[in-house]
This record gives sequence, C-alpha cells and structure tokens, in this order.
Amino acid sequence: MESNKLLTLLQETGAMLDGHFLLTSGRHSNVYIEKFRVLEHPRALDDVCRAMAETVENQNVELVLGAAIGGILIAGGVGRHLGVKHIFSERVDGKMELRRGFSIIKGQRIIIVEDIITTGGSVFELIQLAKDYEAEIIHVVNLVDRSSGGVNFEVPTTALLTIPSESWEPEDCPLCQQGIAITQRGRTGKQMETV
Repeated sequence: MESNKLLTLLQETGAMLDGHFLLTSGRHSNVYIEKFRVLEHPRALDDVCRAMAETVENQNVELVLGAAIGGILIAGGVGRHLGVKHIFSERVDGKMELRRGFSIIKGQRIIIVEDIITTGGSVFELIQLAKDYEAEIIHVVNLVDRSSGGVNFEVPTTALLTIPSESWEPEDCPLCQQGIAITQRGRTGKQMETV
C-alpha cells in the first residue's frame, strides 16, 4: 500500500483528528489518529494487513504477535495473509503477558505488529515479552509511525506511513498554555504516565 493511499484512507474514514489530545505516553499533541476508524472497515483492514504482510512475506515468519486491543485485528489479518498463527498479548497489572493459552516457542521466527507508534513503548514491551520466550524477532511492522525521528527497536522496522507529528510534555504544551481544553477520545488499558 502506498503511503499516500493510506493517508487518504485515514482522512476519508475520519481517523485523523485535530484538537488537543493527551496521548497514552502522557505527552500532549495537536493530532490524534483513531486507528479504529480504519480497522472497523473490512476492506480497509484487509488492505492494510495485506500491505503489512507483504513487507515480510519472504522472511519465513512463523508467528505474528500483536497487543490487545488494536493489535488483535492487525495480527489476525497479517497472520491470515501470511498463512501463519497469530496471537496477542494483554496488559495485566501494567505488564504485557500472554494469556488464553497463547505461547511462543523458543527460537520461533516472529514479527511484531503495531498500529500507531509515538514513543514505541508498547513495541518495546512486546519485544521484551518475545525475548523472555527466546523468540527470534525478525521484524516490527506498524501502520503509522508518528514519532519525531523514528524509534530504534534494534530490529528491522517498517511503517506503512510516517507522519511525524508534534507532541509535548504537559508543562511545555502550547495548547495548555493557550487554555485549550483536552479533547476526549477512547482509552487503552495502558498505564498512563503521570501528568
């Protein structure tokens, strides 16, 4: 999938939001990407999962790992296109864990899939989880990288779309300084950094 096609898809589905947002990382931003506006459309979900799978199609992937909740849909779609098993982790008491009988076999060749990367916190947690099981992490593939300058996961990484966006620590946020209220949106189960 070409970057401009994905950007258009994000815009057409209403996934690109402008306002004043508190990100899960604890930072503030003037742009938020609500990935579920894309993931709720079967054809759009299939298109992005196919594009993510094509990134690693010749790398002998044995398992796709994502994180609940958005990663469930993405891992399932990518796994289907690759013809391999797909599992997801869940956050329990602030820590990523495999539940529901999921497991990773020592030496298994896995890819980690993610929706939106800002600081990369969830991906780092998934990498650590995979390392705990002694898996071979061969690639990280994500939908959108909105970090400024990219995040080094120390494994090959591909983003379908890169949209560097501004974000600030709360005390440095110009939107707060202008008295603009934070726009409400959905929440994940991640532990928020204190603000």
